[in-house]
Amino acid sequence: MSPVHSAIPHLPLGPVMADVAGTVLSEAERVRLSHPLVGGVILFKRNYENPEQIAALCRDIHSLRSPHLLIGVDQEGGRVLRFRDGFTPIPPMGAIGDDWDNHPQRARRMARDAGYVIGAELRAVGVDFSFAPVLDLDYGRSGVIGDRAFHRSPQAVADLAHALVLGLQEAGMSAVGKHFPGHGYVAADSHLAIPVDERSLADIEFADLLPFRHMIDLGLAGIMPAHVVYPRVDRQPAGFSRKWLNDILRGQMGFEGVVFSDDLTMEGASGAGGITERAVAALSAGCDMVLVCNKPDLVDELLARLKWNLAPVSLIRLARMHGRPHAPSRTALHESSRYVGAVRHLAGIGQGDADLALLDPTNTCGRLDNA
Repeated sequence: MSPVHSAIPHLPLGPVMADVAGTVLSEAERVRLSHPLVGGVILFKRNYENPEQIAALCRDIHSLRSPHLLIGVDQEGGRVLRFRDGFTPIPPMGAIGDDWDNHPQRARRMARDAGYVIGAELRAVGVDFSFAPVLDLDYGRSGVIGDRAFHRSPQAVADLAHALVLGLQEAGMSAVGKHFPGHGYVAADSHLAIPVDERSLADIEFADLLPFRHMIDLGLAGIMPAHVVYPRVDRQPAGFSRKWLNDILRGQMGFEGVVFSDDLTMEGASGAGGITERAVAALSAGCDMVLVCNKPDLVDELLARLKWNLAPVSLIRLARMHGRPHAPSRTALHESSRYVGAVRHLAGIGQGDADLALLDPTNTCGRLDNA
């Protein structure tokens, strides 16, 4: 049970997104999340038991301060679904991409329904946004990307990502495209190594950057850069590179949304030094918010040592990531023909009739903007 607060402190959002250990907040975590440098919380599988529990955890996090901390989660589909029991199984994006080859209109509808269901279910429990969609191209060589990507074709990725983001926004949620400028070409996993992509900027521009450019032109709210080095462009990984984030992403491509770093504890970030050096490097390069996951001691070290005031433009960008208020409850969703139809449609990918019945929520009790 959360303690009763006589007044919710008013603090602007800070540049650090942290995580929490379990299914309820500890007192140490309440103190940590109330630090002025914290601006958000990323949730993982370990934080989830059931929809009621995660809704209570989100309420508790949001009650700590005003404006409330951003809550994000990787709820992409396929193998990257942090919340499962009680949430709709979402197919991998690659399965939707497979359908695009022969039935592009049907695939677009599937992608939009996937975005709508992801967004509606997350908003119903209080999550502000998902780190989705993946905008990487599937070159068939990256195990960590693989079927998380829609397709090998930049046009297919742009087309289907647009549809998915429209679904997220229909549900009241902004989107975060990842992993800029493209993680699909390299085989190495940036969680475990520092991947190196030896291609020229021109090669990347005419392939991997096309979905990002398309989505930026349509008003994409957030982007996460890759912990990948592109040495023919810059010797720093993209997430620490002023060339990539300031000159190319913001300057040449005109991106005006939030740049979230990928997790600074990943091996792909290790070349930037200790946790404070990594955070300063990412923020200096152009990130608005940095993620520090699975190591609360490093979060505490960062909060004790980091000296950083977010620029007003970053605060405005971050405020736009809050989910639309007054989201329908889970009960209201399960009574909605839009939601029931979308769930049934998604069940049609690789599912038999028996599974379709299980996925029917009636058995368990459809220009981008930031609206």
